[in-house]
Order: sequence, then C-alpha cells, then structure tokens
Amino acid sequence: MLVKTKAFVLSALKYQEKSLIVKCFTYSDGLKSYFVPNAYSGKKSNQKIAYFQPLTLLEIEAVHKNKGTLEHFREIKLAAAYQTIPMDIVKSTIVIFLSEILHHSIREEAKNTSLFDLIESALLWLDAHDEIANFHLILLLEVTKYLGFYPESSLSTDPFFELTEGIFVPIQGVTCLNEYETMLWRKLMEQKIENPGKVFTSPERAILLKILMDFYTIHLEGFKKPKSLEVLREVFA
Repeated sequence: MLVKTKAFVLSALKYQEKSLIVKCFTYSDGLKSYFVPNAYSGKKSNQKIAYFQPLTLLEIEAVHKNKGTLEHFREIKLAAAYQTIPMDIVKSTIVIFLSEILHHSIREEAKNTSLFDLIESALLWLDAHDEIANFHLILLLEVTKYLGFYPESSLSTDPFFELTEGIFVPIQGVTCLNEYETMLWRKLMEQKIENPGKVFTSPERAILLKILMDFYTIHLEGFKKPKSLEVLREVFA
C-alpha cells in the first residue's frame, strides 16, 4: 500500500557498508522500520543521511506491505526544517536524548496521532524558543499520558508520591518519593511546555530527571535508560 504521511526519525542504524535501517514514528501507522539502500554512496549521500538525524520531521511517501518486514521509501522530504536545533548544543543534546527515550518507549505498530501531534508541536516550540531548561522534563511527563501511566491528579494533598501505582499517598512506603521530591514532582505536573518558566534550579532538575527515569523504568517493561543521559546531565549541570 502506498502511504503519504509525516514521520519522526527515532533511530538510524548503519547496515553493512552503504545502507541504513531507519526506525520512524509515523502519523499514519505508528512505528515503522525502513530499509534505505546506498545511503552512504553517491554524490548526495550527505544529503540523504541528513534526513535521518534524531527526531527529524519528514514528509514521506512509502510502500507499506505491513508484513512485519522492513518497508521502503518512495520519496522523502523535510516536513519542517529546524532553524536552531542543529546548531545549539543544548537543544541538539535534548533531541538526541528524547529520541532515545521514544525509541525505547513507543512499542505499538498502531497509529497514535495524539502522541504524534504532541511531539511535533513540542519540537517546533523547542526550535523557536530559548527558555528550554525544563522542556525535556515537562515533555517526558506529558508523554506518559499517551503511554498509559500518567500520575493521578496533582490536586491530592497527600505528601508522598508512590511510583509503582502512580498515586499520592499519606504514608511513605518503599517505592515512594520523599516529601521534598513529591513537592518537586507535583510542581512539574503543573507546568506547560508552552510556558515553562524558570521554575527549577539545576539540582532540582537533576532530581526530577532521575525520578522520571525511574518512573519510566517501573512502568515500561524492558525500558533502557538512554546512553545520552549522562551527556544531558552534564549539559544542565
């Protein structure tokens, strides 16, 4: 079946000497993997490879056989050309980190247009703004809404957040955040991507990032913490 759709690049793995296997999150079909022959050959090889950088937003035309095998592109072009992300070390580090998270989090080969729309609007916002220190934290928490484990309402007055059940509780158990961590977590739940502000200090962001990684690990079987996690920590240290 010939499909025209937007797609985010989640990963690109070199295959043999000249080819790529590209994993995408598509608007039309959710997760899809594509075989790109001769990506590293020819005069336009650099141009080809540039399409497959982390979370590049593409407009693709592809043949989807839907047989569980690698699909093939017919045509590829940029759906949006990022203006600042490729040149900004902080933004590009965030994008690499997020692409790894999404690569290990999105499992279903089924469309999830709401999640796609969230990622698209968030990345376009990132590309256009400079107050971005809390961006990745807010987005990671927002993504859990579409993966099925968003916490219960922050309006609860209980002083501890229990990670396994995703609820606030009155008594601190083994898998609970302490009161200070719960306060930060509740504050994070109140933030919006489009208005992040200077809410958290660098040490507070480090605490929240660890909590989010633990939260994802608990709720997503086989979740792997990104290799770029330490680089991200250094950037925001």
